[in-house]
Amino acid sequence: MLNSHDPWESWRKHFSWDLPRFYNIGTAIADHWAKTAPERVALINPQADGTTKSTSFGTLATQSNRLASALQARGIGRGDRIALLLAQSVETVLVHAASAKLGAVAVPLALLFGEEAIAHRLHAAASKVLFTTAEGWRRARNVAGSVPSLEHVFIVDEPDGAATDFHRILASGSADFTPVSTTPDDPALMIFTSGTTGAPKGALHGHRVLLGHLPGVQAFHEFMPEPDDLLWTPADWAWAGGLLNVLMPGLALGVPVVIHPQGKFDPEKALETMGRLKVRNAFVPPTALRMMRAAGDAVKQARLNLRTLGSAGEKLGRDTFDWAEDAFGIPVNEAYGQTECNLVLGSSARLGVSKSGAIGKPIPGHEVAILDEEGRPVPQGQPGRIAVRAPDPVMFLGYWNDEDATREKFQGDWFITGDGATVDEDGYFHFLGRDDDIITSSGFRIGPSEIEDCLAGHPAVRMAAAVGKPDPLRTEIVKAYVALKDDITPSDQLASEIARFVRERLSAHEYPREVAFVDDVPLTTSGKVIRRHFREAAKREAERS
Repeated sequence: MLNSHDPWESWRKHFSWDLPRFYNIGTAIADHWAKTAPERVALINPQADGTTKSTSFGTLATQSNRLASALQARGIGRGDRIALLLAQSVETVLVHAASAKLGAVAVPLALLFGEEAIAHRLHAAASKVLFTTAEGWRRARNVAGSVPSLEHVFIVDEPDGAATDFHRILASGSADFTPVSTTPDDPALMIFTSGTTGAPKGALHGHRVLLGHLPGVQAFHEFMPEPDDLLWTPADWAWAGGLLNVLMPGLALGVPVVIHPQGKFDPEKALETMGRLKVRNAFVPPTALRMMRAAGDAVKQARLNLRTLGSAGEKLGRDTFDWAEDAFGIPVNEAYGQTECNLVLGSSARLGVSKSGAIGKPIPGHEVAILDEEGRPVPQGQPGRIAVRAPDPVMFLGYWNDEDATREKFQGDWFITGDGATVDEDGYFHFLGRDDDIITSSGFRIGPSEIEDCLAGHPAVRMAAAVGKPDPLRTEIVKAYVALKDDITPSDQLASEIARFVRERLSAHEYPREVAFVDDVPLTTSGKVIRRHFREAAKREAERS
């Protein structure tokens, strides 16, 4: 655990992992606190009428035991895959805890997925069980019959004749269930990659993944837990960021977690909820922060009481970093990780590790470097790929049923992320982007995130994506695809103004030489810009010209 009196580098130098012989995520997030403080609040669920409902750790422990018992009676056990097509909810936590107690493998899926995305993941994971809502079942039922492994479907809200009522099976289980003994390396979670660069793959994680996240969460939430800490994130719990940066570590540390309602992210409503509930610790992806920024005075009107603010998922960028510090009154502690190996770089302003435009330094317990294509360390300031040395408790066990793809992610002991970055003279990592996202223009390697962050600062811009468009002279030029705010009319004059806005704030080689207006910018369920659609469009444009 993090000691607030230890400087960052001293903490890193003296840190060592001491994983127990047996460890279970289910008992860590439900039973641990229930043993000593059963009435301690674990979850807070805001209601539509402005009230809240609280769930205690004692309830989580008892109810997850009942669910595990009921599932076991239906032949579900160690190694079986249990899919969760659910939003943030108490039921989601119960399914995760029960799955872990059974020794099964939880497969979180985003409720926003369409039929094809659901079918791909259910097939790939060979899921035996599906928990979902009535809304999720309306999309999943058309593909469920084509998944031969799927034996049980449970609906958590509206009963359906083709599926079983979640609450009915919950009531049938015994509260005296004894969790199976699992080691830190036993499989517990299968989290699918976000699909920004190809077909999503199932990254299999052991129970150790929760333990591995605790130092990083403590770092960017400044020595959590402290009195009155209260966690909140709009990030989907099906994403590694929402699940492993917030929900599970928060519960393991005994910090209550606020449930964010499903649906399209509304920055004004999110800020109002944060202020009304006195949220102390927020984890807000960069895209959501930019949407809050575009909401004008909503931050000031919310009367927030934040102690810590963390962000990850994509590069935050200098403009949004500086805006957020001014708007929220505290620095944003940025962090970095991937589905396969999450939260290995981070920041902690209280420990003096904070720099605008950087994604942080290696978190104690993780060895991170920048390597070239041959697997050699690159000189300071030179671009390369972020790599993490194995073994590491946050590192995946491998891709599900894909040894070749797993092997391709490693060079010797190093896990190669495929993300470009540099390291400066102070040891801070500066994110450039995915290998496929890097723009090569006139000999410069340009990361799109900084451009997108700058574009978001223009008063007319709601969302933007920056990609490389093939160019015979410069190899590529920067092209921006911009979604405007509702009251703004696109024009050639506005396109030129936006390009000039970026040039004046970044540099002559980074500004978009072309600006196109689009209705929307598609995002993954984790809030990342899906740039490949725009790259393909830019390539087709270049071929036609």
